[in-house]
Amino acid sequence: MSKTQLYSSGLELANFVVTLDILHDAWTAIWSLYTEVSQNEGPSSSVRFKVYELPNYTIIAFFTWPSTSKDSVQGVGGGNLVSSSTFKGSFPCFDFLSPKTKDPSFSINEPAFQLFKSIFGVLPKFEMDNFKPLIITGNSLGGSVATLFTLSLLEKFNFSKNKGPFCITFGSPLIGDENLQEAISKYEAWNSRFLHVVSDQDPIPRVLINGYQPSGTFLFYSKLGCSCFEDHQTILELLTATNSGTPKDQDPNKVFESYGTFVKDLNRKVICKDTTDDESLIDWTTTPFRAGIITQLVAIGLVQSQQPQSADIIAKIERREKMVAILKEKAFDPTRGLNEKKVLMAYLEQYKKVSKDERVGYYDRYKNGNDRSDIKLVEYMRGLTCYWEEMVDQAEKRPQTVGASLRTRSLFGGTNYRRMIEPLDIADYYKAGKRDYINQGRSKHYIILEQLLKVKEAEKPSSGPNELKKQNVASSLTEDSCFWAHVEEALISCKLLSSGESNDIEKETNKLIEFENYVYGLMKNYAVSSEIFLPGSSFMTWWKEYRKIKGTFYRSRLTGLMNNEENYDKYAKGRLVIP
Repeated sequence: MSKTQLYSSGLELANFVVTLDILHDAWTAIWSLYTEVSQNEGPSSSVRFKVYELPNYTIIAFFTWPSTSKDSVQGVGGGNLVSSSTFKGSFPCFDFLSPKTKDPSFSINEPAFQLFKSIFGVLPKFEMDNFKPLIITGNSLGGSVATLFTLSLLEKFNFSKNKGPFCITFGSPLIGDENLQEAISKYEAWNSRFLHVVSDQDPIPRVLINGYQPSGTFLFYSKLGCSCFEDHQTILELLTATNSGTPKDQDPNKVFESYGTFVKDLNRKVICKDTTDDESLIDWTTTPFRAGIITQLVAIGLVQSQQPQSADIIAKIERREKMVAILKEKAFDPTRGLNEKKVLMAYLEQYKKVSKDERVGYYDRYKNGNDRSDIKLVEYMRGLTCYWEEMVDQAEKRPQTVGASLRTRSLFGGTNYRRMIEPLDIADYYKAGKRDYINQGRSKHYIILEQLLKVKEAEKPSSGPNELKKQNVASSLTEDSCFWAHVEEALISCKLLSSGESNDIEKETNKLIEFENYVYGLMKNYAVSSEIFLPGSSFMTWWKEYRKIKGTFYRSRLTGLMNNEENYDKYAKGRLVIP
């Protein structure tokens, strides 16, 4: 990111945000709900909500009385945090947010959580495949409830098919601790769902600072203008710095109404005009980077030429924004690390080659675990799996067009990884005496990688095996990474039939016939590695057991190929003609 981009980003983002109709429509929904509630009841500590259907989107607004919200946040217990570990069993809608750390719990502001919990059962259930955008908004503690409601929806939204919910709060206090902030900020698709509007006259957003961390984008404004900030440390610094200058005895209703005034007068407050000409702040020696920081801070009413602390806050924000710029340059890239992982895959390829030379195949060599080099293999397996789990996890959460969750190069690497490593996971699974790997033991990231490949392959017409595919079958990986799970299940069926332990002979027999047809289909398309025919493979063990069960007179399409051992070599050379 260049310095020029950083210099202009906050004001440009604010300029973009305030010109959107949704900011005006969100506030209009809150004001309409306030008008309706005030006509029917007096101030209370409860939260009210209402759904508004607009032509282009749906808005759900949450409202809490300004005075009672202020008392609740500033009063005794207003800053208490409740740990997710305490409500995990009884209220599990936030479980998916738990970060994968030594301490997987996070904490939420207790008054906000109790308000949200009190109405959770009557909140509308929005269809996740609804392409009409959903705007969630609220004021003060109602904004906190809006934030929690938005968070509760994030797990179910498929960002590759729709934009997901968007939350706009006005004068909302901070909602949670550092662990919650990290969980939300880990995925840009989540963090970008939140916009918090903060007035320089509103003390409520600045009360819960100790032990709390902000997330999302903050739009600070004053009578001079407005600017957006996205880095959570910068936002916390600004909330802290402006806390002492915010009137504490402001009439909550007047502060509430001021947000409406701001929204109605957006265009005049977008850009800070005639406030950065003071030579004590900006002169010809000031870098564009620093000038950009100063311009934003002046716009939100924080920096003035006569304030002695101005230079200090400018320096603090400048240092932090420089650090953020560097981090953004190193942000998650789906292709970063692929070359590194190719080294580990090369080791796996060598392991596969040596196993083939020993006439056993790498699946069974690993399953038998007789080689000391398996220890190194396990280490490499873990490294590859951690990488691809993170890759898939990130791709799922980032907004993407359909079928573009992983770039082509990444998807190719992920497919090779899945076909190479999943068989080894299958070996561990059945070695532990378990059953039904496909339905009971398969990792989610394997499933997603396979689905993404199917979407990619659906874009081009299917065809039978070409000559190149036949020629390379000896060195190719089996296309179905769950092939060995099918083999293990077939071995179990054979064992049950041979021992007479099966309670349903017909069921086990039909499963074996299905397996026959499955293998035949793979062979016909040259989609299974020729290593399955090695003498020490589990597949050949199955074949021997199955032939005993069926007898020498049994005939099928697969047995017609398997009974002639010359076909094994022909298949490996791509010369076997399969009818």
